[in-house]
Amino acid sequence: MKKILLIDDNEQDRMLYKRFLGKQIGHERFEISEASSGAEGLMLFRTLRPDCVLLDHNLQDTDGLTLLGDLQQLTPPDTLCVVMITGGGSEALAVRALNNGALDYLVKQHFDPEMLYKTVTHAIEKNEWRQYVSRYHVQLQTINQQLRESLEELTETRQQIQQTNAQLKLANEEVQARNVELGTANEQLARTNADLDNFVYAASHDLRQPVHNLRGLFDELQRSATFHDPDADQMLRLMDDSLNDLSVTITDLAAVVQEARKPGEQTAEPVALADLTADVLQTLRPQLQDAKADIQMDFEALPEIEFVRSNLRTVLLNLVANAVKYRHPDRPARVQLRSRLAGKQPVLEVQDNGLGLDLDRHGHELFQLFRRFHPHAGEGTGVGLFLVNRIVQAEGGRMEVESQPEQGTTFRVYLGS
Repeated sequence: MKKILLIDDNEQDRMLYKRFLGKQIGHERFEISEASSGAEGLMLFRTLRPDCVLLDHNLQDTDGLTLLGDLQQLTPPDTLCVVMITGGGSEALAVRALNNGALDYLVKQHFDPEMLYKTVTHAIEKNEWRQYVSRYHVQLQTINQQLRESLEELTETRQQIQQTNAQLKLANEEVQARNVELGTANEQLARTNADLDNFVYAASHDLRQPVHNLRGLFDELQRSATFHDPDADQMLRLMDDSLNDLSVTITDLAAVVQEARKPGEQTAEPVALADLTADVLQTLRPQLQDAKADIQMDFEALPEIEFVRSNLRTVLLNLVANAVKYRHPDRPARVQLRSRLAGKQPVLEVQDNGLGLDLDRHGHELFQLFRRFHPHAGEGTGVGLFLVNRIVQAEGGRMEVESQPEQGTTFRVYLGS
């Protein structure tokens, strides 16, 4: 519920605005507070920190433009939402109000309930978007600085490479007589590189499960073992950090190898859903424990799905992670995983009892990049559903969603024919 502060010394006008805003049945409702003077308005603003201020220009103890400046002193830059209201339709006053920081301007007796509601909600949305853009602008500045530093490093490296190339050119001129020998050495090097690629590929995949096992053993050790050494806690933290570093290193190594491999090498295979789910739940174990999540599985109708294993893991990992992240604060998280055939098409369902979504309002942008609908519920970038949808569509599939606010969400993933 958004908080609105009315600052107007005319009680009848305040009652009118409250009645106008209260008539918007089916829309977002407002928590409205009133101030009959500029001084009272400043005091309530400090206490309430409202989402928007409806400010009358003509006050007995001050004028709206002066009070607008006073309010700006109480908030960070570009975070104040004010709609100026005046009894006259002066265009010059409107321009001054907008130039001084007001987000919109209304003239008394020239607006109806719907116009007032739309003006207030638009001002709030504009202010929230302005803050969102400001935050990402700071992040972009940081990224740009990092890119500039990387460019400087690349330039220096390029110069070093150019110097090295010049030296190699001279060296090549000196060893032309040894071309036959170098050819043999190159063949040996090619075989060594092939062996190294095979080793890296095998290591990046085969080491994941041992690391997961180590994580499970370490967590069980922390839970059940008793240590009398006063330095035990520090040692356990160091071991935990080392395990995390090892897991991240193996994951990054696998990503690099997978990127380097030709796309044709990723082939579909029968994937056992119970095994894949166990792998996903192990990865999400800290989040599941923190949420006390109840995970229920029913894969009897379709125990296996023919798909690229890594892609199916990404789909399942993101859907389960979202179900836990956007759980309802008033009840334990429950996630149900099911599989079945719809005709000849495999279907994977992920159902939760979390916060849910208003699909009439947000359904058209559900799979858009960087869209988040519960930013208060946890960290994130809004990429997960976009990535899942792209993976499914790339394989000729589609996604269906059922959801009710405060009730939960069901994702049905149709994984191609």
